[in-house]
Amino acid sequence: MERQEHESSKNERGGDEQRDASPTPESGEQSSSEQPQEGATMRRTDVYWRVPGEEKNMGVDYKTPSSDSIPMKTLYAEDGSPRPSLGPYMSDGHRRVDYVLAYHIPKPASAQRHSNKFGEGNFIRRLRRSLSMRSSRAPLQPKEDPELAAQEQPHDYHEDDKRFKRDEFEQNLRETGLELEKEELSNIPDTGFLKIHAPWHVLCREAEFMKLKMPTKKFYEVKQGSNVVEKIRLFIRKVTAPLHPKVDSNRPQSIKWLCHPFSREKQHLFDLSDRDKFFDSKTRSSIVYEVLKRTRCTRAKYTMGITSLLANGIYSAAYPLHDGDVEGVTAEPNDRKLLYEEWASYSVFYKYQPIGLIRKYFGEKVGLYFAWLGVYTQMLIPASLVGVIVFLYGCASVDDNKPSMEICDVRNNITMCPLCDQACSYWKLTDACGTARASHLFDNPATVFFSIFMALWAVLFMEHWKRRQMRLNYIWDLTGFAEEEEEEHKDHNRAEYEFRVMQKSLKKEHCTPKGEKVKLTCTDRMPAYVTTLVIMLFMVVVTFAIVFGVILYRISIKAALHMSTYPAARSNIRATVKTTAAIINLIIIIIMDEIYGAVARWLTTMEVPKTDKSYEERLIFKTFILKFVNAFTPIVYLAFFRGRLVGRPGAYLYVVGSYRMEECAYAGCLMELCIQLCITMLGKQLIQNNLFEIGIPKLKKLLRKRKSELDRGSEEERHKTLGRHEKDMILGPFVGLSPEYMEMIIQFGMVTLFVASFPLAPVFALLNNIIEIRLDARKFVTELRRPIAAKAKDIGIWYNLLRGLSKVAVIVNAFVISFTSDFIPRLVYQYSYSKDGSLAGFVNHTLAYFNVSDFQPGTEPLDPNNLGYHVQFCRYKDYREPSWSSNKYELSKEFWAILAARLAFVIVFQNVVMLMSDFVDWLIPDIPKDISLQIHKEKILMVELFMKEEQGRRLALRENHHAQQDNCCTSSGPESPPQPRSRPASHSYC
Repeated sequence: MERQEHESSKNERGGDEQRDASPTPESGEQSSSEQPQEGATMRRTDVYWRVPGEEKNMGVDYKTPSSDSIPMKTLYAEDGSPRPSLGPYMSDGHRRVDYVLAYHIPKPASAQRHSNKFGEGNFIRRLRRSLSMRSSRAPLQPKEDPELAAQEQPHDYHEDDKRFKRDEFEQNLRETGLELEKEELSNIPDTGFLKIHAPWHVLCREAEFMKLKMPTKKFYEVKQGSNVVEKIRLFIRKVTAPLHPKVDSNRPQSIKWLCHPFSREKQHLFDLSDRDKFFDSKTRSSIVYEVLKRTRCTRAKYTMGITSLLANGIYSAAYPLHDGDVEGVTAEPNDRKLLYEEWASYSVFYKYQPIGLIRKYFGEKVGLYFAWLGVYTQMLIPASLVGVIVFLYGCASVDDNKPSMEICDVRNNITMCPLCDQACSYWKLTDACGTARASHLFDNPATVFFSIFMALWAVLFMEHWKRRQMRLNYIWDLTGFAEEEEEEHKDHNRAEYEFRVMQKSLKKEHCTPKGEKVKLTCTDRMPAYVTTLVIMLFMVVVTFAIVFGVILYRISIKAALHMSTYPAARSNIRATVKTTAAIINLIIIIIMDEIYGAVARWLTTMEVPKTDKSYEERLIFKTFILKFVNAFTPIVYLAFFRGRLVGRPGAYLYVVGSYRMEECAYAGCLMELCIQLCITMLGKQLIQNNLFEIGIPKLKKLLRKRKSELDRGSEEERHKTLGRHEKDMILGPFVGLSPEYMEMIIQFGMVTLFVASFPLAPVFALLNNIIEIRLDARKFVTELRRPIAAKAKDIGIWYNLLRGLSKVAVIVNAFVISFTSDFIPRLVYQYSYSKDGSLAGFVNHTLAYFNVSDFQPGTEPLDPNNLGYHVQFCRYKDYREPSWSSNKYELSKEFWAILAARLAFVIVFQNVVMLMSDFVDWLIPDIPKDISLQIHKEKILMVELFMKEEQGRRLALRENHHAQQDNCCTSSGPESPPQPRSRPASHSYC
C-alpha cells in the first residue's frame, strides 16, 4: 500500500504534462462503483501501453513497465460519462482508428461450464470481477475440481502462448511508431479489439517507402481533343448527363493536379495545409497494413506479419473501419453513405456508377472491377438489341419456312422409326411440328450473321475496355505502376513459403554453405505438381461421369414414360425429359462449383507459391479450368455429340448393357441445346449468383449475431451502443474479387461461345448484370468489412481469359452452325439437289428408308400396329442408302458432300472472322490520343516543376550566402574580437 500511495502521489504531481509525456494504459469501460479509481491497479499482462501521439516524444525509449502494480486510468470524462468512441476514433475522440485487430478472449473455467445459464451482462460483470481479483494481493484459492483444472490446463497453455505472441507483436508495432489502444470489455463477448492509429510522421515515412503518388500544389487544365471521336464523346456525355451520379459536384472536371511520389525532403511541393485530409482513410489503412504485414513475431519463429498471425488463430480478424453509418437520421455525411445512396440503391439502377468514388473508398483494384463490369454491361446493350432482332426475324419468318411447313403438313404420310426399343412404337412426322417451328426461331440464316456480329462484338469490347483502362490509369495516376509493383512485391514472400523454406533450411543446416540463400525449387514442388495434375484430371473425369449419368437418366426415363399407362405422362415425353434433365444438370453444376472451388484452393496451397500474386493467378487458373469444364460439358455434349453416336435402325449403339444411345428430334438438337443454355444461364444467375449472394451473407451475418449474443436487443439499441469497430466485426470478411470475376467470365462464355444457338443470351446477361451491379454494390457497402485498398493497373489474368474465350468462340460458333444446325444441309440441297432452287422436298431428302424386317430380334416394337395399319418401311434422319440398294444402309454420296461443305464452312468462317477481328484490333489504338498527349504534357510540367524548385533552392542559397557576407562584414568592426589564426584566409570575405 505504501508503494501504491507513492505511485499515486507521483502521478498526481505530474498533472497534464505527465499524462502527455508518459505511457497511458488503455482499457475498456469499467464501473467506478465496482472498481474505484484510487485503488485500481493492473499488472503488466492486463494493460496495454500506447505510444504518445506527439512527435516531440518519439525519441523516448518506451520499455515494458515493471511488474509492480501502477494506477490505472479509466476511459471516463470529467463529468463521469463515458467518452464518445462509437465513431472511427480512439477513446480520446480525436485520433482516427486506421486499423483494427480482433482476438479471442477465453472465458474463465467456471464461465465455460455455465455460459448457457448467464446472459451478456453477467458475463461482463464476472470478467470485471476476475480482473479485480487478479489485481489484488491476496492469493487465489482453487475452488474447482483438480481433475477438471488438469483437463483445461493444455487449453490455458495454448491461450497463454497466443497472448505472449500478441504481446510481442504489439510491442514490435509500437516500436515502429504506431499508437495502440486495447479494448477487452466490448459489447461482443469473448472478443477483444486492438485499435491502431498511425501518427503523421509514420504516415509520411511509410508513404515515402511505398512510393505513394500524392497530389502536389501544381495543377493544370485538361483540354479536350478536337477530333471527331472526342466531339462525339463530349456530345454523348452531355446527352447522358442526367444518368451520371451526383458525386464530386464541386470538383472541376477540367482541372488535374500533378502527382508525385511522396518525399519528406520535398514536403513543400505538397499541400499540407490540412494534414488530417492529406492522407484519406483508404491510404491510411493501406499504410498500416503494410506495417502489419512486415512486422515480425520472433516468438512464433516462422511467423511473419499479420497474415500468418491470422492463419494461426492468434488474431481472429483484421480490417480497416468503414467511414460511418449508411442509414439513420443520425448518420453523418461520409463517402460510405454517399456510395449507398448513389450506387448501392436499386432506385438508381439506370445511372452510371461513381467509379471515382468507388476507387477513393475501396481502392484501385475494386474500382477496376466495377469499371470493367460497367463497360461489359454497356456493351451488352447493342448485342441484346441485335439478338432480339434476330429472334424476331425467326418469329416473323416461321410461317414461310418450307421445311417446317412440310413437317406439319398432314398430307405427307411419313412414318418414322421407333425412338427406343420395344416400348416405343412407330410415330408420325407431324408429331414433331411444334419442335420444328420452335427450332426455326433459333436456326435461321440470321443466326449466321449474328455469330459473325458477336465475334466482332467481343473484339470491340476488348478494345473498348483497353482504352477505358488507359483513361482510368491516367486519371488515377497509375501510368508507371507496373515497375513499382514488381519492386514492391519482389521481397514480400508469403508466410507459408517462408515456413517451408525454414523447414528446408533446418533439414539441410549442415549441408548448405554459409551465405547461400535457401529457396524452394521445382524439385521440392514436384510432388505437389504431380498431385495437382492427377486431381485435376480426376475432377474432369468426374464431370464427364456426371454428364454420362444424366444421359442414362434421359434414356431410362424416356423408356419408362413410353411404357406408362397414364395419358398425361405419354403426351409430352420429350419436353418432360428435356426440362428435367436440364434442371438436374443445373443443380449438379451449382453443387460441383462449390466443390471445385475448394479443391482448387487446396491444390494451390499445396504448391506453396512464393508471392500473393502468384498464388492468386494459380488459384484463378485452376478454378477457371474446373468450373468451365463443369458448366460447359453438358452443353458441348448436346451441341456436338448427341445424335451422332447412335447408329441406325437394326444396328444401334448400346452402352451399359441395353441402354440405347439417345438421338435428336427430327429438327435437330439445337432446340435442346437452347433449353439447356436458357435454364443454365437463368439458374446460375438467379440461384447461384444472386440468391446465394443475398441469402448466404445474410445467413452468415445472422449466425455471427447469434454466436456473439447480439440478436437479443432491438436493432436501434444495438446500433446506438456498438462502436464502429464492433459493427464492422459483425459484417462478413472480404474474400477477394475472384468469385465476382469468375461468375462474369462464365457468363461471358455463355454469351459468346454458343450464341448461334441462343440469340437471347445477351439479353439475359444484360438483365442479370443490371441487378448484379447494384447487388454487389450493396454487398460491398453494407454486408462486408471494408477491404484493404489494393493498387492495380489492370484486371490481370482475367483479361487473358477473356481474350482466349473470344478466340475460342469463333471456332465453337463455326462448328455449331456447321454441324449442329441444318444451315449447311439446306444450302447444299438448295444449290445442288433442288429442282427449282427452293427448299421444297428438303425433308424427304434428309430421311432414309429402313425395312422393318431388318430389326434385330428383341428390338422391334411391341405394338407394331399402333397407327392402325401395317408398316413395311419406316424413315429415320440420316444420309444412307435405302434397303433395296446394293449397298444398303451405307453412307450415301450426299453425306460426304455435306460433310465436305461443313468442313469448308468452318475453315472459311473461322479465317474470315479472325481476319476481321484482327483488322478491328489493329484499327483501334489501345491508348486514346488525348490521353497520350496529356501524359506527355504531364511529364513536361513535372520536369518544369522540379526545374523551378531547383532554381528557387539555388536562389535561396545565394541569398543566404549574401546574408552571411553582410553579417561577416558587420561583425568585422574595430570593436569586434580578432579572428582566430587557424581560420583560413579564404574564409574571410571583408
